[in-house]
Amino acid sequence: MTAHLIDGNALSKQLRTEVAARAQALKAQGVTPGLAVVLVGDNPASQVYVRNKVKACEDSGLHSVLEKYEATLTEADLLARVEALNKDPSIHGILVQLPLPPHIDAQKVIEAISPAKDVDGFHIASAGALMTGMPGFWPCTPYGCMKMLESIGYDLRGKHAVVIGRSNIVGKPMALMLLQKDATVTVAHSRTQNLKALTLQADVIVAAVGKRNVLTADMVKPGAVVLDVGMNRNDEGKLCGDVDFEGVKQVASHITPVPGGVGPMTITMLLVNTLEAAERASK
Repeated sequence: MTAHLIDGNALSKQLRTEVAARAQALKAQGVTPGLAVVLVGDNPASQVYVRNKVKACEDSGLHSVLEKYEATLTEADLLARVEALNKDPSIHGILVQLPLPPHIDAQKVIEAISPAKDVDGFHIASAGALMTGMPGFWPCTPYGCMKMLESIGYDLRGKHAVVIGRSNIVGKPMALMLLQKDATVTVAHSRTQNLKALTLQADVIVAAVGKRNVLTADMVKPGAVVLDVGMNRNDEGKLCGDVDFEGVKQVASHITPVPGGVGPMTITMLLVNTLEAAERASK
């Protein structure tokens, strides 16, 4: 058996077409969905991410504002900018690109963003909404994973899902989203003993630790669905995930590739969240 690929590029394209149509409908009412992206410093990876986010907005008919600041920007000045964006009615979503320079408290900056504009889903109010099943913004990467499962018609009710990784950005929210769909969820991490015993029981595995080959073919139950959130480089310098793709695809029923899997979905769900923020604000 060779696993079916869950194509993140194709699904992203489909979802972005829907976003563009909904954005057009809002524009007809005089509202253009707006995203402000704030970049502090010159981290090369952050610059690429930010550029991709701004381009995705423009391609989907959303208004985007990119604010770039030197790494010497003070925490007080950044907080003042966030507050100004909170009050700007043309901006529906605010994203402060992480990581921030060491002298700035990232959590303080995230908490300064209005929950109504927290399209990254990192605010404590967004986390609380996810925890309690209330309306809010879901973090983009796990939200994208849920859309991928939905795209293959996968019914999570009663299934056992193992999430490898417990970060606030992916692992923890991923577990909560799976729980909401009635999966039985195990969260594994660096202190977990005998990871293989857990993953061999799993119907769905989400690998999100940023470590190559954390999941190999002998750790996967035949027919399992495997979502690879990792972004690493192999010995040849090529992009790869957390999963031994060549081995696992011989065992799994569905698998996401790296690149072209979860990655494109992250930015797409940012667009979806921004659009939803604009729709809520226009009611």
